[in-house]
Amino acid sequence: MYSTMFDVKVDRSEDVALHDQVAGEIRRAIAAGEASPGERLPPAKDLAAVLGVNSNTVLRALRILRDEGLLDFRRGRGVTVAGTVHEGAVMTMVPLPFVAAAATFTVGDDEMATADPLPAA
Repeated sequence: MYSTMFDVKVDRSEDVALHDQVAGEIRRAIAAGEASPGERLPPAKDLAAVLGVNSNTVLRALRILRDEGLLDFRRGRGVTVAGTVHEGAVMTMVPLPFVAAAATFTVGDDEMATADPLPAA
């Protein structure tokens, strides 16, 4: 049974690469419980069609998440959710413009995970 996780969106006007946006949205969906461990994701070509991006863009995002230990690739079983994301580590909870700006200043992932995107005035 495939996950019904098709609420993944990309914004071509953002400075963040499309594959990073796709990976971030899938991370968010896993953290929100829209896709739980053991659940299969839709095929990359289906996700690509829904998003209006090339299949290779989706495959690149899926490989990033596999390398992070969130997804598992099995021949004959497709791509399944392997683990969960701790909400504090979800980079997509930080607004994308903040992530893009931080990238220009060489801010590390550990700093991004703990950063307050809207500091008190």
